[in-house]
Amino acid sequence: MHEQIDFPGRSAVKVKLREMPRFTYPWHFHPEYEILYVIDGSGTSFVADSIEEFQSGDLTLIGSTLPHFWRSEDKYLNSGGILKVKYTVIQFPNDFLKYEIANYPEYHLIGNLLERASRGIRFSADFARGIEKKIMKLTKSNGFERIIHLQELLQALAKTDNFKLLAGELYQHENHTFTNFRLTKVLQFLNTSYQRKIELETVAEIANLHPAAFCRFFKEKTGKSLSEYVNDMRIGYACRLIIEGKLSVSQVSYESGFNNLSNFNRTFKKHTGYTPTNYFGEFHKK
Repeated sequence: MHEQIDFPGRSAVKVKLREMPRFTYPWHFHPEYEILYVIDGSGTSFVADSIEEFQSGDLTLIGSTLPHFWRSEDKYLNSGGILKVKYTVIQFPNDFLKYEIANYPEYHLIGNLLERASRGIRFSADFARGIEKKIMKLTKSNGFERIIHLQELLQALAKTDNFKLLAGELYQHENHTFTNFRLTKVLQFLNTSYQRKIELETVAEIANLHPAAFCRFFKEKTGKSLSEYVNDMRIGYACRLIIEGKLSVSQVSYESGFNNLSNFNRTFKKHTGYTPTNYFGEFHKK
């Protein structure tokens, strides 16, 4: 569902500190960026095609329009309200600092951070504990001070290497801002052809490079080999098909570009941590 977020008094930042029997908001998205810090609680997080367990101290940055929801462990559902989850949510518009990022080098790191957020970012527990005071200071502030504290928090998030991206490559490709024309042609081809068999020689020819030179070029620009990049896109698409539940596993395997079912099952579990059947069951668990 599309969540409509209101900003009281047309404020630039919305902050909520909550203590609830459990997380209740369903699978949803919104144009605004969101920082979610779980002060006390545990369960399962769903971000695009990613399913992961979370614990107290979990810190995640969700990009604009990226679907997500947090599900509390069963012990919260069965406690009769005795157990509580405590968390803070920080939301800000998708054009926040847009001018500054485009024009001032001081905002370059924050710009990169918000680009990465298109796949969702989970920060390490140690790092999250280290900046908890910044998060709570922002939560308790208001007005202009709140904007200043948010910028300081974003800068801290932008400077750390202690993070992982959550969603698969397919959820990111529309947001690429590569200016390299050679790479753009390659990505356009992959985005429309990943469901078919892709030969290295064919892609290298599109880039007008020898296959060995293309492999070095592609790895340098994307951080992945061609096969890793394509498999990420295929698994991302397979996750969408499995969630819909209209096709069998073998049909999903074929539709997402895998001609070998055992290879699909093995690759799917490597990427998601679940078999296709368990992935569907975990997503739709009541």
